[in-house]
Amino acid sequence: MTSGLRTVTYPTKDRAQGRLVTSAALILFLAFAALASGPGTDLKVMATGLGFGILLDATIVRALLVPSLVSLFGSWNWYLPAGLARILRVQPSHAIGERPALELAPVD
Repeated sequence: MTSGLRTVTYPTKDRAQGRLVTSAALILFLAFAALASGPGTDLKVMATGLGFGILLDATIVRALLVPSLVSLFGSWNWYLPAGLARILRVQPSHAIGERPALELAPVD
């Protein structure tokens, strides 16, 4: 599931990836619901809290908040400050509307 984070995603792939994340959240929720039916009180409390946390993450955060924030921020979603890029050891992103200069190879 996390290998798709470093690759370019296409619209046809996003729909399948969304189904995968939702299915995984549903499976985890059902597993914690099964644990919540156990005899131990501590286990019930922990399983109920984790189950509702995963359900909240899959529905509210991933289905509502993330898509709305992505459409709200537009191209600023992909901005990486130079200081953070230095820590991560990757190329910093360019300011919005600014194009990188082309590096021309010397002619022999």
